[in-house]
Amino acid sequence: MIAYCTLGTRDMTRATAFYDALLAELGAKRVLEWDRMVAWGNAPGAPMLSVVLPYDGQEATAGNGTMVALSVGSPDVARRMHAKALEMGGSDEGAPGPRIEGQFYCAYFRDPDGNKLNLFCMNAPA
Repeated sequence: MIAYCTLGTRDMTRATAFYDALLAELGAKRVLEWDRMVAWGNAPGAPMLSVVLPYDGQEATAGNGTMVALSVGSPDVARRMHAKALEMGGSDEGAPGPRIEGQFYCAYFRDPDGNKLNLFCMNAPA
């Protein structure tokens, strides 16, 4: 149902380096790229995550209550990607762990622009 999600950035070079490294953990690669926007995905027609310099020329800001959730397949991948995000300048918004035991495992972080993301998997033991 969701085709792509766009996150604003103030620094395209920093943002693309961050997401190139982070999303490689999920096998994602750049699938669309031009001067104001870069998008990553796993296959043509699959959902994409993108970063963009706002078209109105105003400062990019993280939306209060806005979050992007990435399905990562296992708690091990969630832990690894969360650690990688923090190593690359992201900030912790919720340590990896089960939120609903045996049903919902996730890790929360903010990217260097302040956008909130969740790395999650369903029906996974911790």
